[in-house]
Amino acid sequence: MNKNTVLIFENVTKRYKDKYALDDVTFAIDEGEFVFLVGPSGAGKSTVVKLAIQQEKPTSGKIIFNSKIRVDKLSGSKLAKYRSMIGIIFQDFKLIETKTVWENVAFVLEVCGKPTREIKKAVEYVLDLVGLLDKKDAFPKTLSGGEQQRAAIARAVVNEPLMLIADEPTGNLDRSNTWDIIQLLNKINNWGTTVIVATHDVEVVNSLNKRVIAFENGRVIRDYIGGYEL
Repeated sequence: MNKNTVLIFENVTKRYKDKYALDDVTFAIDEGEFVFLVGPSGAGKSTVVKLAIQQEKPTSGKIIFNSKIRVDKLSGSKLAKYRSMIGIIFQDFKLIETKTVWENVAFVLEVCGKPTREIKKAVEYVLDLVGLLDKKDAFPKTLSGGEQQRAAIARAVVNEPLMLIADEPTGNLDRSNTWDIIQLLNKINNWGTTVIVATHDVEVVNSLNKRVIAFENGRVIRDYIGGYEL
């Protein structure tokens, strides 16, 4: 049985004035894959993330989600619907400081108009998954960095996204918390969610024998299975 292609970058270029952040980049990621985007600072991996979540639009080329949705053409309600089908994790967590852990995670489903009973069940499940059920009434500022990132992961997966994108998710964490987060992302991937992680952390990439797309100067220079080869 052929796997569905979840994300396609087809001849994608992103230019800022005279500088190319991405230069004619093409790759495809299938359903259920775990993919690392690697490269030094400024190589283009974070630009891929911004384009994939349509935080920015490409200068040229196509970005296709789930074999049919032109991400680069979306706007308004169609863009909002697309973002509800993906999960996003940032280095700086981006939790709402005035909401508890429970409220941060529930908010995603409330925006989608889910019924209260369904929200309660889903939030309880994902908080248990990330080991934060006992912290459900805590506010972000009272949590450690690792706990905040786990809360961010719970928020990202509560709506059962087809694809989870993480931009330097362990960049602000110590090694112990980094390992916990990577193992959690691996568990989510093992349950069928496509996971894409942009990172420059050699140890993180080497800890898992996964697909690696390596960038340099805005171009894909390697696409392989294994450790960090830059």
